[in-house]
Amino acid sequence: MARPESWSVQDAKARFSEFLETCLSEGPQIVTKRGTETAVLVSAQEWRRLQAAAQPDLKALLLSDAGRIDLPVPRRGRLRRRAP
Repeated sequence: MARPESWSVQDAKARFSEFLETCLSEGPQIVTKRGTETAVLVSAQEWRRLQAAAQPDLKALLLSDAGRIDLPVPRRGRLRRRAP
């Protein structure tokens, strides 16, 4: 995958339609502010894919059957209790 094109905030604002079309046709586009990468514009389809691939939140993890493990619990010994 080619490196995303970089747009300054001013260019992205002034040429938003072109910015959006480039994102849809070529992939994610980086927005820079004072030369520093600050944001990325991605298509809705790519956003959904990224969200699906992300780690589940704690609630989803606790409610799901996936990812649970059974911890081995050692068997209790057969020793008898000491007399008091």
